[in-house]
Amino acid sequence: MQRRVKTHHMILGVMCLMYFIAYIDRVNMSVAAPMIKEEMGLSTLQLGLVFSAFAYPYAAMQIVGGWLADRFGPHKVLVVLSLIWGTATLLTGFVGSLVSLLVLRLALGLGEGGAFPTATRAFTYWIPLTQRGFAQGITHSFSRLGGAVTPPLVIVIIALAGWRESFIVLGVVSLGWTVLYWLTFRDTPQQHPRVTPQELAEINEGRTDKPKEDKGPTPWKRLIGGMWKVTLVDFCYGWTLWVFLTWLPSYLKDARGFNLKEMALYTALPLLAGVVGDTLGGIISDKLLKRTGNLRFARISVLVFGMVGALVFMVPMISAENAMTAVLLLSASFFCLELTNAVLWSLPIDIAGDYAGTASGMMNTGFGVAGMISPVVFGYLIQTTGSYTLPFMISAGLLGLGAVMALFINPTQTVKRPPRVAPDAMPLPSAGIA
Repeated sequence: MQRRVKTHHMILGVMCLMYFIAYIDRVNMSVAAPMIKEEMGLSTLQLGLVFSAFAYPYAAMQIVGGWLADRFGPHKVLVVLSLIWGTATLLTGFVGSLVSLLVLRLALGLGEGGAFPTATRAFTYWIPLTQRGFAQGITHSFSRLGGAVTPPLVIVIIALAGWRESFIVLGVVSLGWTVLYWLTFRDTPQQHPRVTPQELAEINEGRTDKPKEDKGPTPWKRLIGGMWKVTLVDFCYGWTLWVFLTWLPSYLKDARGFNLKEMALYTALPLLAGVVGDTLGGIISDKLLKRTGNLRFARISVLVFGMVGALVFMVPMISAENAMTAVLLLSASFFCLELTNAVLWSLPIDIAGDYAGTASGMMNTGFGVAGMISPVVFGYLIQTTGSYTLPFMISAGLLGLGAVMALFINPTQTVKRPPRVAPDAMPLPSAGIA
């Protein structure tokens, strides 16, 4: 007899697809950039502006997108956001000027900026407590996989049709995902006609919080108090991740002497190690939670181990004489770094519950700010010192800071919704003496 796919597994699969598509739409510009630059007559500075235009609305939308998901539900909000970034991707195939290109990259950042916090909020009531780490790990591994397959995928489309057609095709795929999400997702399992009582019991096992229709005011002060340490750790994580995503090919070419073909191959090795690390970090954290019942240990042990491991492998990489040894150490460092990603995205759900969208937006603001600063600082230091040593040492130092700060995070100190007092339970004003 054919086994029925559980609805929360189906929802997780739809979200994995979203992370995969979102990263392709994010990275495709870098692949098509040489053709766009030539056809539109852009300078290197203008192309740099096009690249950076994505980052600013992306960072700004982290908290805003998460708050909107908390307030109006992830179903409606993620549909709107995916419509924005899918349409922006599609219309990029029709641009005729630098201004229109910049506007559409800003729109892409606007749509994708709130998407991951909204997805995290969607997991709050759909993913069982002991599967949150795995859910965050597998979705983010799909995002890394999307980044890895983008170059060959986009190059094939460009070779067959052209760079404009690559954006049109990917835009249509993104909008197709929007329709799929609209049809398959509901804000809570209780609202989904496909969820059985047995599956609902599995999803809610060990859970004390229940979905609430009345959202009430957002407790900003308590959320900031609960999340600022997580945001700082995410900044330290994001600093090093952006280094890998932006400067790794240049490092392998300039500092290690790889040719173009070798550079393409050895750039992929650390990124593939990251795909494995993303998934494994979430699985390990969930296993520790099931075995020990200690949420803080299950999350923080993996977080600290990943940060320290990334540091331990990065330091000898800096002084390694053999180029292949450096690549292997980089791969090990990135693997350890990505072990932390699933835990970082699980912490907003653990800490904030109903406010997980806002909380994850707060956390990922650290990543967004790191994305604005890290590539520029790294490039400036390389230009002024003529070496990659100091930039990598600064990254190692931030990994150490992140590991220390992680020790002070306690996901058991949750942000609870204040109980609403019924009108007839309100204390009466004291009567004066006549």
